[in-house]
Amino acid sequence: MSWTLRPAREFARHAEDWSRLHAALAPQQASSLLAAAFVAPLVASFGRGDELLACLREEGRIRAMAIVHPSRRGAWSTFQPAQAPVGLWLQEEGLDTATAARSLLGTLPGFPLLLALTQMDPHLSPRPQDGPLTRTLDYIDTARVTLDGSFDDYWNARGKNLRGNLKKQRARLEREGVTTRMVVDRAPAAMAQAVSDYGRLETAGWKGSEGTAVSSENAQGRYYRAMLEGMAANGAASVYRYYFGEQLVAMDLCVEDGDSIVVLKTAYDESVPSNLSPTLLMREEATRKLFEAGRFTRLEFYGRVMEWHTRWTEEVRTMYHVNYYRWPGLARLHGLLEARSQARSRTSSPAAHTTTTSL
Repeated sequence: MSWTLRPAREFARHAEDWSRLHAALAPQQASSLLAAAFVAPLVASFGRGDELLACLREEGRIRAMAIVHPSRRGAWSTFQPAQAPVGLWLQEEGLDTATAARSLLGTLPGFPLLLALTQMDPHLSPRPQDGPLTRTLDYIDTARVTLDGSFDDYWNARGKNLRGNLKKQRARLEREGVTTRMVVDRAPAAMAQAVSDYGRLETAGWKGSEGTAVSSENAQGRYYRAMLEGMAANGAASVYRYYFGEQLVAMDLCVEDGDSIVVLKTAYDESVPSNLSPTLLMREEATRKLFEAGRFTRLEFYGRVMEWHTRWTEEVRTMYHVNYYRWPGLARLHGLLEARSQARSRTSSPAAHTTTTSL
């Protein structure tokens, strides 16, 4: 069993190998976030040039692949642009992750002391136990909805405030003669316009004023267009638009696999009166359609849990980072330094709490 390393900019040449490994996974493990059509544009749009595509082979069979880069002196990690919800580590079922990771640590250039697998989802990769050469760290709590049973049963289990508030909003819109409608696009040819429309919504809001909005003219916009077109070509992307009359008021950009649909990005028209929630109105209709269609078993959000998530679902899990060390002493030292840092943080700000720990 040995790793080979190539520049990640050559990913397209090895995309078929990545896709075969991905396709061999069980449906609940073969996340759309690790599909080749999702990964390739990440490297092309956000790579710095020092990323490596690592491939683990045993007796001619590919058992794992990953995209890694030097994260700081003496350390490597999975490549993790902000647009990637999970770490870019793909392995066949039954492979011991720790064995594979430590083997890769010994293969990477520069004699690194640590390899970090970042933003791991316990649904896809069970969280390992800490040990002499392994430390895990909480990343964020994230939410999902299991699409089981009927929508009415699910909706009736939501809080009265949420249900009553959205009912009042619909009654108000009806009184004012405003019709609502939701449009879903899945065609590759529709994705360029979808990203352009999404960019206009985001640019007109607070993200536009901060310079962080998606735009068809910036790297984010080019990434989402390329990724959504590639995923849509495989029947694995969808864009939800929500209208008040002819006014576009909310959008979701989503990717799909055999088991789940993932909401990657959400934007809304911030000029809509604050006592109306176009995003939640769209989310209610979209969730109803997902329950009725019965195509997916999970609706995934992947971002940090917000207050509205807790109204939408009780299903929350903690994503994690995992560090693999070359020597046990280094793992102990890292643990001591981290404990001291957290103690200082608690002393300086007793009320502070965070679920994210730097690697």
